[in-house]
Amino acid sequence: MAKKGTGAHQDIYDQVFENNRKWVEEMAGKDASFFTNLAKAQNPDFLYIGCADSRVPANVIMGVEPGNVFVHRNIANLVLHTDLNVQSVIEYAVTHLQVKHIVVCGHYGCGGVQAAMQSQDLGVLNPWLREIRDVYRQHYESLSTLDEHTRYKQLIELNVREQCINVIKTAAVQRQWIKNQFPTVHGWVYDLSNGLLKDLDLDFDDVLGKIRKVYHLD
Repeated sequence: MAKKGTGAHQDIYDQVFENNRKWVEEMAGKDASFFTNLAKAQNPDFLYIGCADSRVPANVIMGVEPGNVFVHRNIANLVLHTDLNVQSVIEYAVTHLQVKHIVVCGHYGCGGVQAAMQSQDLGVLNPWLREIRDVYRQHYESLSTLDEHTRYKQLIELNVREQCINVIKTAAVQRQWIKNQFPTVHGWVYDLSNGLLKDLDLDFDDVLGKIRKVYHLD
């Protein structure tokens, strides 16, 4: 058996289990059947695709309890057609869980987007961040007229919109929409400075109509 660590690092680790016990007591105190019901099945209305940043926990910023949100997170909230991880999450959420809403949520202050704006070699991150740089390239003329801070925020929003489009391109989302008229795809940005969510007001019907002219299934 491996030895436990010592010192401050171990104290931080041990605190997690203490926090967990307190949380269990709190939830059970509010509702004695909470965990019994939670263990039966999940029936979330939302699929949340967000950034892996530790400051942006999906359930917390949405103000909902466990069981309400199916979550996928990665650096800079990307939805790539070559990424079997995110594609599998979308397929499962849409086909089996039948979520009604898919949210792509970015956040101001995103390190992934900031890194993509720099002219430097970032090793294994290069192919991942290239997807953001492609968004930057598509909007370069309009972005280049802005000051650095505004350009950074705009690119974060544009990246969210592009990832929403990538979600809508997927066969699973199109099949489910044709069959049931859901899910709807939304783009959000979380503001770390005030804790508020911003809805980018993606016109889902318009985007879907344009997408299906090329990425159609029927």
